[in-house]
This record gives sequence, C-alpha cells and structure tokens, in this order.
Amino acid sequence: MTASFRLKAMLATGALALGILHAPYAAAQEKVLKVVPHSNLAILDPIWTTQYMVRNHGYMIYDTLFATDADSKIQPQMVDTWTVSDDKLQWTFKLRKDLSFHDGKPVTGEDVVASLQRWGKRDAMGQKLFSFVDRIEATEADTFRIVLREPCGFVLEALGKPSSIVPFIMPKRVAETPADQQIDDYTGSGPYRFVREEFKPGDKAVYAKFDGYVPRDEPPSGTAGGKRVYVDRVEWNLALRDPQQQVNALIRGEVDMIEQPAFESYPPLRADPNVEIVNWNPLGFQYMLRFNHLHKPFDDPKVKAAAMMAMNQQAFLKAQVGDDELFKVCPSMFTCGTPYASEAGAEAQNMGKGNLKKAQELLKASGYDGTPVVIMKPTDLPSIGKLPDVAALLLRQAGFKVDLQSMDWNTLVSRRAKKDPPSEGGWNIFATAWVSPDIWNPLTNAALIGSGANAWFGWADSPELEKLRDQFARETDDAQKKALAEQIQKAAFEYGTHAPLGEYVQPAAVRKGITGLVTAPGNLYWNIQKP
Repeated sequence: MTASFRLKAMLATGALALGILHAPYAAAQEKVLKVVPHSNLAILDPIWTTQYMVRNHGYMIYDTLFATDADSKIQPQMVDTWTVSDDKLQWTFKLRKDLSFHDGKPVTGEDVVASLQRWGKRDAMGQKLFSFVDRIEATEADTFRIVLREPCGFVLEALGKPSSIVPFIMPKRVAETPADQQIDDYTGSGPYRFVREEFKPGDKAVYAKFDGYVPRDEPPSGTAGGKRVYVDRVEWNLALRDPQQQVNALIRGEVDMIEQPAFESYPPLRADPNVEIVNWNPLGFQYMLRFNHLHKPFDDPKVKAAAMMAMNQQAFLKAQVGDDELFKVCPSMFTCGTPYASEAGAEAQNMGKGNLKKAQELLKASGYDGTPVVIMKPTDLPSIGKLPDVAALLLRQAGFKVDLQSMDWNTLVSRRAKKDPPSEGGWNIFATAWVSPDIWNPLTNAALIGSGANAWFGWADSPELEKLRDQFARETDDAQKKALAEQIQKAAFEYGTHAPLGEYVQPAAVRKGITGLVTAPGNLYWNIQKP
C-alpha cells in the first residue's frame, strides 16, 4: 500500500463492479442477499450515535438531501434544484417529485426542517453549520430555506456528508424526538424498509425492498446517484461473530458477503476459488485512542502528554492488522494523502513512533498519583479488539496503572456516552476507527470539537480549538484553510484530544457472482446483483 493510495482513491469515479463469475453455491435463497456485517446492531437511531453499523442501517432505510460521489464531490440526492442569494445568506431548496416515506406519506419541507434541526444538535459538522444559521423554514410543501446570519462555505458539504453522523431525512413526527433520546419509529424514505418484526439484536436484521422508492437517473457513485435495488431482501447475520465460522460460512455459500473479515482471515479467503476480495472502501480508516477529559487522570494535560508519547503506532498496527500491505503509520490527525494532512504538532507523539522513555519522564514530571486508567475493550469487534490490549501494555510500561475492562461493542458505545467517574461505571479510554471522510478536515473530525459538555464523547474543552474551527468554517481561501488546519492539529496535539494510531484498509469478501458493489466510505446495499 503506497503512501498516496488514499489520494488516488479520491480520484476514482463510478461504481466498482466485480468480475462476473457465476459459481454455484448452496443455501443462498433467490433474491435474498445474506451478509455478515462488521458488528452487531443494537442501536437503531443513526442520529444518536456515530457507530458505523447504525450509519449503514441508516443508509438502508433513509435518504439524504445531498450526497458525496466517488470524486468526493457533492451531488443532489433528494433535492431537485436550489438557489443561493447574492449575499450568500439565503439557500432555497426544492425537493424531487415522488418522494415518499415507507408509510406512503409524501416527504415535505417540514420533514426536512425537523430532521436537520435534530441532526444539527448531534453531529460535529451540523453543530458548526447551525452556529451560522439564523433560521430554517419550510416555505412550501416541497421547498425549504436555510437563512444564515453570515456566509459560510460548507452548506452543501454538511448536507451531503457521507459518513457519521449523516443528515438522514425522517418524518417530522419522528424527527421531533429530542436529540438526547433515541427514536422508536423507523419509517424512512430510502430504498429499503426495516422489517422490524424480524429484528433480533444479536441474531439478525432484515431489510425489504421499498417498491415506492424512485431512484435518481444517474448511475451510482459513492453515496450519490441512482439507488436501484436488485434483491428482494437483505439479511444481516448478527449472530455469526467468530472469524473462522464466518470464513467457513462464506466458503460453503451459506452467506454471500463478509463486510470486514478478521485480518487473519484473508489468507484462506484469498485461496478459495469461489471467493473474491473487494476493497469497496479504498479510502480506508484511521485508528484513534480517545481520552476522557472530564476525570482523573486525563483532566491533567501533563498526564495526557505522557500517554500520547507512549502511543507507538507501529505496535498497534502490527498487533491489530499484521499485514504490512493493509496498514501504514500516519502522524496526522487528518487522513494521510488528503489535502489537510500534515505533521504539525505530531512531535507530541514522536511523529507516530512514540517514545517510551520520554513518556516515562513526562509521567514522572506530571505528578501522576496512580489513579487507575479504565480502558474499555470490545470483545466482538475484530477490527479494533486488540488495540486496547496494546494501549494497556504501553501505558503500563510508561508507569500508569491500568484497569482493562472487557465488554461487547454495543455496551461500549452506550457506556462511552456516560459522564460518570470511571470508578462509578464511567471510563478513561476507548479505541475506535474512523472512515476517511469523517476525519479528513477540521469540521468533520468529531474528536477536534472543543466545546466541553457539547463535544464528542470524551468532552474536550478547548476554546482555542473552537475559535480556530470557527475561522476555518468562515475561510474560503484554500491556502488559508490549509494553514488553519495545521494550527488546529497543533492545538489538538497540545491539548491531547486523542492519539491517532495509524491507518488501514479492510476489504470485503464476497462470493463470486455477486456484482455491483459501490465504492464508498461505508457499506451500501443498492446496485448489488445476485445470480
């Protein structure tokens, strides 16, 4: 994997079509696509969490106003036409005809307004956009308007962002659910309907083709274009979590696809003649170690600095990924190979290489009092499951006391939202992975929010970061935006928002004969055909 692989991926266009090799396989039902997703699905509100399983669930049943194509350009999706006033303060959008929810009711401007208002309270980019918004209103049944207090340069980029948290459009009655509560009505207007009566957390989730969906005329590209459905149902097998059992099921033809095989599973999968490895997300991911800034010991910047210096990316990547072709060290908090990537401030982590001796010195000088560091470890997510073990080892070697606590991923996702002290069911550290578009600029990267109680889990409180992010949001000159991104990254390293742990790709494994997977920063299930 070359240093420029992600930048090249940004220039890729269109949908990725797999080779058409029709091999017979047993137990595959006609027009039912059977998938082993990368994680369990327990949360069903894609606005409530950044969890990628929930984002993927969202793309099944909801639609978006705009979308991001494979060239990373914003394209209209539910929107037909739009206008912008000369002073750049009024944006007026007209919806496409024939948009309807799964209950048969039309999608209206009021549905859009309520959906955007709720999303704007939860999403990093949405929060920043709404800091410019004076009001948002439905002017006609199929029209809505955003009125800004001052111009900003990312209105369409926010409405068309491809990954967590995506501004999905819901019925007004659903979108009026308070932003700090999860929805319990999953009516959307997307290409699939959620079959709620067949949903069993930890077992399966089922999606049925929505016959009332009217796709755009364009070919699919990224999250944009025509979302044509060629199967009757998609079934997510949530129970099949053992990596070897997943491999066996795919080889036997009991399932059609594994979204993210365990890294150790690639050799046997590559060796099977009826299986194809497909990198439908060539932009890849970045690993991250997130600190809780509310509680000891990481409420102290000096202690965080010691922990940051202990983080050796190579150690994490070797343990977690293993295959040198699938990972690389990246000192930047923004995706390497993309416009805002830099080494600004990365000396705090020795350019991603870490320095254990220096970490020990920094910890001793910090006055660390031996407070245990509670690290949450997911037991059912192979793509990140080893990261907490490496973090525990490195922190112990640096002189920290560590309490490594195991739990399933959905428990971790719920627990990380708690602000309780670690000794009372809270936490100090968790590891996660972000798809490239979620972290490649200062507005999408949730870990860089410095708004305290309203920030992403970990609740970083840095007025300096927020001031710089505001300046970035207002700036239109590319050179100045690049300079501001470097300042933001430097400030984030100094504050210790999080430690980047390197980058990787994790291709899907599919039965040959399954065609039409769309290249995108997520797992999308339109355009896929099955013999």
